[in-house]
Amino acid sequence: MVLISTLAPAGVVEPFGAQQAAPPQSSNSLPSRISPKAQELLNQAIQALGGTAFLNFKNISSAGRVFGFSNGQMAGVYPFKSIYAPPDKRRFTYGKGKPVTLINNGDDGWELDQYGLVHQLPEKIRQWKIANRYSLDNLLRRIIKESGVLILDHGVDFISNQPAYVIDIFDARNVQIRLYLRKSDYLPLRVTYSIQNSATQDRDEYSDDYSDYQSFDGVMTPMNINRQLNGERIGAVYRNKASYNVNVPANYFQPPR
Repeated sequence: MVLISTLAPAGVVEPFGAQQAAPPQSSNSLPSRISPKAQELLNQAIQALGGTAFLNFKNISSAGRVFGFSNGQMAGVYPFKSIYAPPDKRRFTYGKGKPVTLINNGDDGWELDQYGLVHQLPEKIRQWKIANRYSLDNLLRRIIKESGVLILDHGVDFISNQPAYVIDIFDARNVQIRLYLRKSDYLPLRVTYSIQNSATQDRDEYSDDYSDYQSFDGVMTPMNINRQLNGERIGAVYRNKASYNVNVPANYFQPPR
């Protein structure tokens, strides 16, 4: 399975299958519970990523290469350009000569190629919405502020031979997320989350690894993002440049008329 069309560099990632998170339960009235140690670690992570600049950026423009994998083997590599505006808008173009452009805006999605404009398949839109929700940006800017969230310190572990603080996050949709922060500087190394597969009723394990952080416009930006589903590598994004708060045309995240 090659999922080039669903990869979306931005704050992060896109999901890897057609699984959908469970619908939110009525947790709006429930108080959030955050352990003091976990709160301290989250504060450190946000500061490491740029503090106010990270929390308040309006959009990110990036470019580089996107890789797709099939059965664990690389199946394609394409140049890409992307603009992502949190929490749920993107315009992502990939390929040479006859590129494909994906436009997503909330619940809507379109695909534009040499043959014209079509609506994205519902499965692709679900994939985008899940991955976007659990992207690094939305995790630290939105999810941890939700009503009913439970956030706990989970000690220290090793990720890619690096010691990392571990935080467990249970969101308002009862999805368990695990965030790994590099112990030396509190930058995120990995985000994992587990979502029930509605077809098999099993839980699919998603993992996004972040590396090669560089500073752009005051925001520490992961230039490399690698993605796995159930332990199998299914996608990678290698950025070569990024810029925040760029000017975008009106209706940029709408289909062309």
